[in-house]
Amino acid sequence: MLDPNLLRSFVMVVDAGNFTRAAELLHLTQSTVSQQILRLEQSLDCRLLDRSQRQVLPTEQGEQLLGYARRILQLGSEAREALSSEHSEGVLRLGMPEDFAGERMMPLLAAFSAQRPRLRLEVSSGLSQELLRQYRSGELDLALVKQWGADSDCLAHWPEPLAWLDSEQSPAAARDPLPLVVFPLGALYRQEMIHALEASGRRWRISYSSGSLASLSAAVAAGMGVSLLPLRGRHGGHRVLGVEQGFAPIGGLELALYARPELGSAGRSLCEQLRSLCAQLAEVTPSR
Repeated sequence: MLDPNLLRSFVMVVDAGNFTRAAELLHLTQSTVSQQILRLEQSLDCRLLDRSQRQVLPTEQGEQLLGYARRILQLGSEAREALSSEHSEGVLRLGMPEDFAGERMMPLLAAFSAQRPRLRLEVSSGLSQELLRQYRSGELDLALVKQWGADSDCLAHWPEPLAWLDSEQSPAAARDPLPLVVFPLGALYRQEMIHALEASGRRWRISYSSGSLASLSAAVAAGMGVSLLPLRGRHGGHRVLGVEQGFAPIGGLELALYARPELGSAGRSLCEQLRSLCAQLAEVTPSR
């Protein structure tokens, strides 16, 4: 193992051209620097410096060592900087629904991370009830969740229109019992969907279940069943069902933003960007 302190003195003597100036730059005595160079030469069993000239120059072996020494010292410096708390902005933990964690949010998060390369952004996606539980227990710094009426401590909230969706090409709405495409147990849409069908006396069965909104959307478009999903997620393979088909509208769902009051500047910045994006999405929600 080559001692970085000895390598540092060696590089400094070569760069300074003499021991006196190198000692001043290293804040050491000249005798200490001389002893360090001697120890390095003894450990490598070769002469590294030619002291016979007015200016101290590296020998052939010294020239070979010089490049390695610079690289070793640079790597050491990079390692210290990477692990130093002074050069880190810490970790920011964000939770959001799975349908927001995709292409809608990535440009914003990518730009945010590029502006703060020393900040580690941890994003969790999942069902809103679980994300809100994690926020309440201190596991998340910010949370974007869906609720039937936001809690009083949310920073902002927006309506999240829902729609009964069926396949455009292979409709399932007329089947009996009605096949349903649903999120797992405990999901907001699933509970409300089943409650509405029970209230109307409609027979139903679960034909497909997934925790992924993209998967549910594709299943509906393929004709596997009807589902209650965010209206903004409707695409060309879907048709919206209404009162005429026996599906009453369901309203009251909101998208709510929560953030800890002790957030630093990075967290506050991301919070404002999320607030702005959600407001824009609420304004451009497609009509029925």
